[in-house]
Amino acid sequence: MKHKLSSKESSVRYYNLIEEMGKVNGNAVILNTSLNRRNEPMVCSPLDVLNMLYGSDLEYLVMEDILVTKQ
Repeated sequence: MKHKLSSKESSVRYYNLIEEMGKVNGNAVILNTSLNRRNEPMVCSPLDVLNMLYGSDLEYLVMEDILVTKQ
């Protein structure tokens, strides 16, 4: 039985995002969890997310239809 989050029928948009990430970098991995760094509170706003991104080793962030990259 497939997990709902990996089922194309349950979320075409999310499935397509994972599929495209695999094409771009060879790793079809999307981090979808409570977002925070160790010993810090969970992010609660777009500004919190950007501060967390730029203070971490993450390279990409997707918020809604926006792709944020560090370059």
